[in-house]
Amino acid sequence: MGFTGLARWLNAPPNGLQLISDNIFRNHNGVYRGKWYLTVKSFRSTLGQIPGFNIPSERIICALTMNDNVFVLLEDPLAPTRADISTNPPDGNVFQPTHYRNTFLTLSPPGALEQLLSQLKARWVPVRQSTTSNMAQRGQGTGPQLVIEGHVFAIGSDWIVRVGNVILAGGAVKGMILEAEYLPLPTLKSPMADGTSELVSNLLISVLPNIKDARTLAIAISDSQWEDFLWDREDEEREQELKADFQKDVEKHAADGVHYYGDEELPMKKNQKGDWTGVDRDRRSAYLIIGSLRSETIL
Repeated sequence: MGFTGLARWLNAPPNGLQLISDNIFRNHNGVYRGKWYLTVKSFRSTLGQIPGFNIPSERIICALTMNDNVFVLLEDPLAPTRADISTNPPDGNVFQPTHYRNTFLTLSPPGALEQLLSQLKARWVPVRQSTTSNMAQRGQGTGPQLVIEGHVFAIGSDWIVRVGNVILAGGAVKGMILEAEYLPLPTLKSPMADGTSELVSNLLISVLPNIKDARTLAIAISDSQWEDFLWDREDEEREQELKADFQKDVEKHAADGVHYYGDEELPMKKNQKGDWTGVDRDRRSAYLIIGSLRSETIL
């Protein structure tokens, strides 16, 4: 798995998927690898229905199923963001909220979220309710609010390209999503503020058919924004403890006449937080897709 870039083709024609497939086969010697299929569900809390419990706005859950994992974004509009919390207050007391505005979880297997909400009798309802017949056929209470359905291609040994239509529950198609994965690199530092890569952007542009007035946009988030989003208090505390223990060892060995130079003795992680590797690649991709669809008010 490698560095990935995503884009939206907002006004793709009905045959857009076929046009891209033909372009990849003819001009890139692409090889068909299989189907690309993602489902997205949305839920909202019903806390405002509790007698005597009034809240200005409800919480929202968006869950994207990709392969064997479900990536869940929970937003509490009433909770603070990390930027809202001062790290250096005048009185020295740092306020630690129980949670921040956005929480991003990875669950497995698919269906685990609905099972958890049902077992806890949690006050959440799906944005899209299934009919009784659908419930009997699916064996669950909700169908997806939308699906992303298309194809996966390989271009040479370096690229994986995924393209799919965004299909609403009623069958309406809302453009396409394109994803290009550059396998040789788990991360790619970009000079662009939004985190987009010229290398990946050029590949995505090249697979799009030459159609007049095509409306496309990049789906991106900078590495610093993503790392901030992934911030975990416990991880940070453990890292600070490791650094403190290492500093104590340095001071102890210095007293014994042994000296360290630089930080080469610090424990290193094989993959840095935010790299496009393993499930983290899927996680970041899922977050970008959810964010894009929410910004368009499709979710």
